Amino acid sequence: METQNTIPDINQTLVFKAPIQKVWTAVSTAEGLAAWFMPNNLEAVVGHAFTIDAGPFGIQPCVVKEVDEPKRIAFSWGKDWTITIILNELAEKQTECTLIHSGWKADTVNEFGLSHEAIRERMNHGWVGLHQALGRYVEG
Repeated sequence: METQNTIPDINQTLVFKAPIQKVWTAVSTAEGLAAWFMPNNLEAVVGHAFTIDAGPFGIQPCVVKEVDEPKRIAFSWGKDWTITIILNELAEKQTECTLIHSGWKADTVNEFGLSHEAIRERMNHGWVGLHQALGRYVEG
């Protein structure tokens, strides 16, 4: 149930001219995720603890929360957030990709002393570029 202090999720959907399995590999393997997101040691196994190298924000702890190959993967990121990627095959070489960044709360400050309100919009714009980078990677 949504509470009053919840900030809306970042939710973006794009359609890629690529088969679902290619997109799945790009979002569910360390090599694929690193190609468009950040260096990491992801394994698509529920409960797998891994890290993302977030550059100036350091090494971020993550845990795989959900895997439904080739349709859905979700992982926690840092202490507050969850990243969920949902794939839907529209045609043989066309995949809809929805990216959801959840866990935003108005009264929460992250480990760097920044409020979720202060950084959500910046992150929303960042995801636009990253989601497009995923598209370039799988369509290339």
